[in-house]
Amino acid sequence: ANPSDGSAPRGGVASRAVSEHQPTEQPPVAPGPDTTPHRAGVVALTLAALGVVFGDIGTSPLYALKTVFAADHGAVGLDQTGVYGIISLVVWSITLVVSVKYVLSIMRVDNDGEGGIMALIALVERAKLTGRFGKTGLIALGIFGAALFYGDGMITPAISVLSAVEGLEIATPSLESAVLPITLVVLTLLFAIQRHGTGLVGKLFGPIMAVWFSVLALAGVVEASQHPQIFRALSPTYAISFFARDPWVAFVALASVVLVITGAEALYADMGHFGRTPIRRAWFFAVFPALTLNYLGQGALILDNPKAIENPFFLLFPHWARIPMVILATFATVIAAQAVISGAFSVTRQAVQLGFLPRLGIRHTSEHEVGQVYVPAVNWSIFAAVVVLVLGFRTSAALASAYGIAVTGTLAIDTVLFCVVLRTVRGRSLKAVIAVGAAFLVVDLAFFTSSLGKVLSGGWFPLAIGAIVFIVLMTWQRGRRIVTANRTAKEGSLRDFVRELNEIQPPVQRVAGTSVFLHPTIETAPLAFRQNFEHNHVLHEDVLILSIETLPVPHVPDSDRLRFDDLGFATDHITHVTARFGYQDNPNVPETLRQIPTEKLESACDLEGATYFLSHIAISRTAAPGLSAWRKRLFITMSRNAASPVEYFGLPADRTVVVGSRLTL
Repeated sequence: ANPSDGSAPRGGVASRAVSEHQPTEQPPVAPGPDTTPHRAGVVALTLAALGVVFGDIGTSPLYALKTVFAADHGAVGLDQTGVYGIISLVVWSITLVVSVKYVLSIMRVDNDGEGGIMALIALVERAKLTGRFGKTGLIALGIFGAALFYGDGMITPAISVLSAVEGLEIATPSLESAVLPITLVVLTLLFAIQRHGTGLVGKLFGPIMAVWFSVLALAGVVEASQHPQIFRALSPTYAISFFARDPWVAFVALASVVLVITGAEALYADMGHFGRTPIRRAWFFAVFPALTLNYLGQGALILDNPKAIENPFFLLFPHWARIPMVILATFATVIAAQAVISGAFSVTRQAVQLGFLPRLGIRHTSEHEVGQVYVPAVNWSIFAAVVVLVLGFRTSAALASAYGIAVTGTLAIDTVLFCVVLRTVRGRSLKAVIAVGAAFLVVDLAFFTSSLGKVLSGGWFPLAIGAIVFIVLMTWQRGRRIVTANRTAKEGSLRDFVRELNEIQPPVQRVAGTSVFLHPTIETAPLAFRQNFEHNHVLHEDVLILSIETLPVPHVPDSDRLRFDDLGFATDHITHVTARFGYQDNPNVPETLRQIPTEKLESACDLEGATYFLSHIAISRTAAPGLSAWRKRLFITMSRNAASPVEYFGLPADRTVVVGSRLTL
């Protein structure tokens, strides 16, 4: 939705998005729930989920415990109390945050099968809340959580791939100088192939991650079986004892323990792609046991050989197996990075659909999967940030000092929105909601406050990225509202304009053909419609005014897609058509028009040869209140750089007419 093209939605998150400004170039894909792989067998979906959902959290063993016991956290003792306490903290953090909070609780709340923070935002937008400020504040909080995703999302590819390649230092110390160059080569190739899509290589993700988790479990079992006393750490009493012995050391250690739950939100965000059941089965039958066993094995190794804190993951393996493990770990971390990158594309696309970003160049990379998209601007922005991170921090241990703080913020925001939805949408009792929210927030805020110590050592980076993204999102939303209000005043009533056209004497001259005017609402007249008539003094035989409405649901079935209104004049061949889409659907105007039943129109319109009219609105800055001067400049810059609505909506360039106009901000 781009105000400069007159396509801005009219209200909050779920408002109408201007026909002319919705998402970009979209091939004719039939959107809807049945385009997702729910029809496949549960086993196949479970395997696929292994390859997409669990990459981030599944590669945490590469660096998590190494970070906890690193030199700057040397206060954590390597005796039985310290090691048992850390392993217990790790296991119970995964249990409470991932298993209980996300897999068993939050995943019960979905928006037509879709999950993730954007789904929660859409549910809150639809909730019946007293006081506009409360709803606006909650939506803003959710948008900030989504913005934080970009911050830590930039660190994930860097720390994951770097930690895997660092295994070369353990296997062959002479290759230490090659770690950074190899890491940069791998990351460059990863981002370069994004434009080709991940459909082909994605088929290998599940089997590779299945091997990865099997190896994690096997390595952990072998080491732990030699020191079976480590299984005592499964008891939460050791975590409690650790806190009781030295509360400050344990609290500081939480800032590194949080690394074992990074990627937890991905389980929820990817629910729409795989379904609740496959993700739960993959977690409880494969990922959770494998992670637990591997962390137990690393703990046993550290107890047996304290020097193993240098890199407890790779030292779990015999020397002959370390090079193969570096290769397998690199594949696994590339998959983890791919999941984060794809997630950034998806979140960006949803933000465009929901009116928080202007049109961006969005390319679909699959003819079968509606969710596989590529956003060049996002791809190369993340790549630039990742390169800076790798060259700036140089080691995974240093990157870990910046990693996790934004994740903990998102965890807490998810809890708040989840509780609001439980109360307002699901109708749960206030006491039950408070009890659930308090239990989850105690854990979330413990991780968040412990991570605040990372701010000066690099944690400022993801927070700064999140703040910048948040400002951009909220500036665009606020600016669009102002421009939409100014535009509405200039457009005037559509019904009044059509009435004037019908009352003109002699009657308005009609020329052969069909004209389609894209416009955000039925309430006002498209500026292109007014100006075309005032300039040419003619109308086409058939006139369609098409509005695209984005609803706060992922998909709208084809049966509910189109609505028609003759505007009160049943014989003038001027019809308003509303096309409704979900925020995961792909508006494509020519495809949408082909779905119009012939009986809904007064005559057999020539839709295949129709001429499309767009309003292009140039925006000039004034001293009017509503936005500060620098935010107005930001908004106008974004508007000018928005993707072309012609490509965005798949319009035929040789039959599209753009009519210019000017508004103030």
